[in-house]
Amino acid sequence: MMTRRDCLKLALAAGAAFGLRSLWAQQAQDLITRAIPSSGERLPVVGLGSSASFSRLAGEDPAALAEVLRALVEHGGKVFDTAPSYGASEEVAGRLAQQLGLAERMFWATKLNVAGRGGKADPAAARRQLEASFARIGKPKIDLIQVHNLGDLETQYPLLKELKQAGRVRYIGVTTTFPRQYEELERFIQRERPDFIGIDYTIDNRTLEERVLPLAADRGIAVMVYAPFGRTRLWDKVRGRQLPDWAAEFDARSWAQFFLKFVLAHPAVTVTTPATSRVEHLVDNLGAARGRLPDEKMRRRMIEHIAAL
Repeated sequence: MMTRRDCLKLALAAGAAFGLRSLWAQQAQDLITRAIPSSGERLPVVGLGSSASFSRLAGEDPAALAEVLRALVEHGGKVFDTAPSYGASEEVAGRLAQQLGLAERMFWATKLNVAGRGGKADPAAARRQLEASFARIGKPKIDLIQVHNLGDLETQYPLLKELKQAGRVRYIGVTTTFPRQYEELERFIQRERPDFIGIDYTIDNRTLEERVLPLAADRGIAVMVYAPFGRTRLWDKVRGRQLPDWAAEFDARSWAQFFLKFVLAHPAVTVTTPATSRVEHLVDNLGAARGRLPDEKMRRRMIEHIAAL
């Protein structure tokens, strides 16, 4: 079975023979896309996150991330998710994208949360954080801003609504990756209709399938999935194990594609943004946006396989 390193080697070999950019242009045409319900705009279903190793490298060796951003766009990806709380990620990615001429070709998603102890946010501080994001990203209109981890929604979400009404942000939403906040998220999207929600969802963490994902679909809300590998949890589970042969039935050629295709097979999911700081991992991840996705019967088989490990 192909590994992430194998994917990159094949891409480079093909580039030597036929021209790497021509190959990437063809691959871009093959990516699965899904529509944002509130607008109909279509996005490639796999993007790039900037937490974890991306965030660490942004603080240590920013220049090394230039090729990651370049590869995202040249392989057909578009969505880039960041946050002011991800160390230097937002600032470094914004600067690099502008230097590389990529900023306008990317769908920028960032977050707002200045809620401190006691859960209250200072409106003035929130506005300063928003303006800092605009300055870092370098676009007059940011594609998506979400309230991070449901931080003081009464204060912060109205600020995003103001920005959208003023034409400075295209889409707004809320996020959480904390199980203790799932009920609050459900209540929020029952009374509001954000353009997006950002959640955690994996093959071994399917709690949000029960109520939140169906509710998002019913209310026409796009879903961005974070941490589709359970951060490192799923990698620990499959370390040293071979990908099952039957994964070829839905065109998964690596464990990363196996896990991502499971997530993407849920019809409520719009896009997933696994974080990485390595080009070969990004290429592997984008491979999940090509070919077939598992049907419901196959999804059950995948769940049982991982549960048995």
